[in-house]
Amino acid sequence: MPSAFAHREFRLFIGARFLSMVAAQMINVAVGWQVYAATHEPLDLGYVGLAQFVPAIGLSLVTGHVADRFDRRRVAMVCNVVTIAASVALFLLARGAAPVWPIYAVLLVIGTARAFAAPAQQALLPHLVPSETFGNAVALSSSIWSVGMIVGPAAGGLVYGLLESPVPVYAACAATYLCALLLLTSMRVRTGRMEKRATSWATVLAGIRYVWANKIVLGAISLDLFAVLLGGAVALLPMFARDILAIGPRGLGVLRSAPAVGAAAMAAFLAYKPLERRAGPVMFACVALFGAATIAFGLSRSFALSLAALFVVGASDMVSVFVRQQLVLLATPEEMRGRVTAVNMVFIGASNELGEFESGVTAQWLGAVRAVVVGGVGTLVVVATWCALFPALRKVDRLR
Repeated sequence: MPSAFAHREFRLFIGARFLSMVAAQMINVAVGWQVYAATHEPLDLGYVGLAQFVPAIGLSLVTGHVADRFDRRRVAMVCNVVTIAASVALFLLARGAAPVWPIYAVLLVIGTARAFAAPAQQALLPHLVPSETFGNAVALSSSIWSVGMIVGPAAGGLVYGLLESPVPVYAACAATYLCALLLLTSMRVRTGRMEKRATSWATVLAGIRYVWANKIVLGAISLDLFAVLLGGAVALLPMFARDILAIGPRGLGVLRSAPAVGAAAMAAFLAYKPLERRAGPVMFACVALFGAATIAFGLSRSFALSLAALFVVGASDMVSVFVRQQLVLLATPEEMRGRVTAVNMVFIGASNELGEFESGVTAQWLGAVRAVVVGGVGTLVVVATWCALFPALRKVDRLR
């Protein structure tokens, strides 16, 4: 299979994507530990995720429209500038004795930047490689993204643990986002304006209508939404690291990296051994495995077993990501990819950031362990329900 790495624009793109992910995960580790150390309230960890999710759902109609109406590379560049400024703001707040609420305000800004960047970047990917290497590009991009999720939490936890302060973490994040911006600036690809029609409610809502009409796409992205929304345990990792496993901020960084290690390993496998047949059944099986591994993590009192469970969580989730991304991008007309991807990113954001809020609420009610176990059971229920509701998705064979 031809490798997407042979194309210069793709190499620059995934380099910027990697650096941005590293910085984002360093911020998540530092903010999570900083907020929980200050308040000791699980619900406050949920607010960290909620602050980053609200812009994605509130601006979803606008962000996809912007990605289809303006040059997608330039949109990504502007978003990088905003995240650099937000990292500097977190740096300045951490140097003083600021209350928690200004941190949430900065996270809202970061969430807004990500809301605009995500559809622009995802819709940009098909422009960087020929169609015959697109599947390889998706797997490699996912792999590099996962490696960023490994390096970022580990680096953030290590720096925080060694220097006992979030200040150097935020400084490093600003510098890392700046390097990502330089890579994006070096790209030669220009998408220009993809949507030629005048702005109207019909063009703004086209992405939602397309997803609703395409039941395979709707089933794939909604399966991920509800499975990860219920089964996500990442938001509660500071509680497990501090109160249950007693492993400190460096251990928290390792825990946050474990799902990404599994995801990176699976993405690398899919890059060179792509899923050729029975894509639908395999995806459902892997989402069920995701739920079972979440239950195992919640019940574990061993650091090694917890790492193993989180590794399986990441690896199984990556299969769903791989199938869903190809279904969404390959089946969508070029001029609509921004809007359809924006809808997809709302679902992804709901499953991740809103899932973090849901985890914080249930942990406040039930405790961390019960919240994770109940969420894993809920994921298994979702898999069984979606098998019945979306038979066409269950029967998907080839992705091409």
